[in-house]
Amino acid sequence: MAIRNRRVRQVAHRKSKPNLPLRRRVLAGVLSLAFATLSAGVFYRQVVQTDFLQREGELRYLRAAEIAARRGMITDRNGEPLAVSTPVETVSADPRKLIAHLDSVPLLAKALDMDAAQLKEKIESNRERGFLYIKRRVSLDEADAVKAVVAEHKIGGVDFDTEYRRYYPGAEFFGHVIGFTDIEDRGQEGIELAYDDVLKAQPGLHRVIRDGRNRVVQEVEQITPPHPGKDLTLSLDRRLQFLAYRELQVAVKEHRAKGGTAVVLDVATGEILAMVNQPGFNPNTDRTGSSDRRRNRALTDVMEPGSTMKPLVVAAALEKRLISPRTSIATGPGFYKVGSNVVRDVHNYGTLDVTGVITKSSNVGAVKIAQMMDYADLWGLYEQVGFGRATGISFPGESRGILRHYSTWRPFEHATMAFGYGLSVTALQLAQAYGVLAADGVKRPVTLFKRDPTAPATSAAATRILSADTARKVRAMMETVVSDKGTAAKAKIAGYRVAGKTGTAKKASRSGYGGRRYQSVFAGFAPAGQPRLVMVVMIDEPGGSSYYGGTVAAPVFQKVMEGALRLFNVPPDDPMPSMLLAHRESAQ
Repeated sequence: MAIRNRRVRQVAHRKSKPNLPLRRRVLAGVLSLAFATLSAGVFYRQVVQTDFLQREGELRYLRAAEIAARRGMITDRNGEPLAVSTPVETVSADPRKLIAHLDSVPLLAKALDMDAAQLKEKIESNRERGFLYIKRRVSLDEADAVKAVVAEHKIGGVDFDTEYRRYYPGAEFFGHVIGFTDIEDRGQEGIELAYDDVLKAQPGLHRVIRDGRNRVVQEVEQITPPHPGKDLTLSLDRRLQFLAYRELQVAVKEHRAKGGTAVVLDVATGEILAMVNQPGFNPNTDRTGSSDRRRNRALTDVMEPGSTMKPLVVAAALEKRLISPRTSIATGPGFYKVGSNVVRDVHNYGTLDVTGVITKSSNVGAVKIAQMMDYADLWGLYEQVGFGRATGISFPGESRGILRHYSTWRPFEHATMAFGYGLSVTALQLAQAYGVLAADGVKRPVTLFKRDPTAPATSAAATRILSADTARKVRAMMETVVSDKGTAAKAKIAGYRVAGKTGTAKKASRSGYGGRRYQSVFAGFAPAGQPRLVMVVMIDEPGGSSYYGGTVAAPVFQKVMEGALRLFNVPPDDPMPSMLLAHRESAQ
């Protein structure tokens, strides 16, 4: 029995002995299969899926980022900056990441001078988005403060980008002309709007590597280069603009006026050297609210020019050889009936020659001169000097003014056209018209951009409107206005002959010309013999005791023109004895 049991155990032991060769083969097969599978996977990913996997990887660290470009600079005629773009930082965030750091939001808000509750609400309401502007175009100091908060508290999801912010060194002195840009750097008013296509920049594009906190750690390549905007050089002179703005502002305040406008032109080139308005507007700060303060009144607002039209009436009659400066005009007894209406003078001037009509600003005399001509003759000159049409400077909102065709005139309208009622013009149109008289009868297109006086285009664009003889005769008559006998003695400038004309026009309302609402105007040029500069000043609704152009607008002309003649080194043409003595001493 014992022997039998031992044999059974021996047989069982032999049956349970492992088959090592089989196991080796199985193990080798499994390992071979795993290696083949792994190799196939590696091959598939490294060869077949290479492009796909690279793209997926790049999506996690490689980004296409915009390269900010500078908007074109605007300068005055001497290269002084009037509009520049300065680099600033824009703070953005990934709300999905920033939502985990809401406890630190008050610190961010404080660094950015924002309301913490509003910022937190802004983040929470956009928590599903991947991008959100926190604050655009912050100062470098603010950006540094935010970066310090982010680093100290390890806030994730906050990013910084470089942009450009528009800054206007001339502030309110140039605001109405330059305009401003919006948050996207697009022109909204003035030159910024009119020439936005020229000034605007084309941002570039480059690929960058960002880390887990979305920070740029390396620039990989530039896709497209940035293209800065083109710079523009205006015809304005910064020094003269400051002077004109200051004097206009003083006059408006002194006379408690509603507003005012002043324009200065270069006779030889048609360049606008100064263009200012009141009330003022600062493009660095005043970008919201009513547009009333932002409009360039010298171009957008019209006025009935009043007696400033009389020199043009005389010019038209001289050109037709209907009168001479010494032709006698009966203006007594101080009024003149035209149909059922009456034209009146301030005083009964009796009989005046044509020069006296200009000197005394006789309405009756101007009407009688106009009646010597056909309607078409007067209308033709008004239309030729630029009334009723845009000046061509391509400024947003420029008004064409109103000049009805002569075929619609009635006798009394023909009469009122002689002393500046029944038509409307802008200050720039009036300055351009006076530029014709100053330039010996030649009309030159006006411009807000600096011209090369030697360029052929400048002379080719000139158009003769009046003969030189007519223009010179009218200028000589206008010199008497700026004398003790005329209406604008306050426009006199020591050492210079000045010619000009006053205008005091009642402002029309729905009920007519009633009430004490006037526009006081003075238009003139200097030196009178060979004019270099033309200037128009308009004070809107002076509220003081005086409202005449000779007492309200003429003093502004005198101060600004005197400064302008010195700035442009225009030699005196009527030196006083003291000037002659100083000149002789300096020559010795």
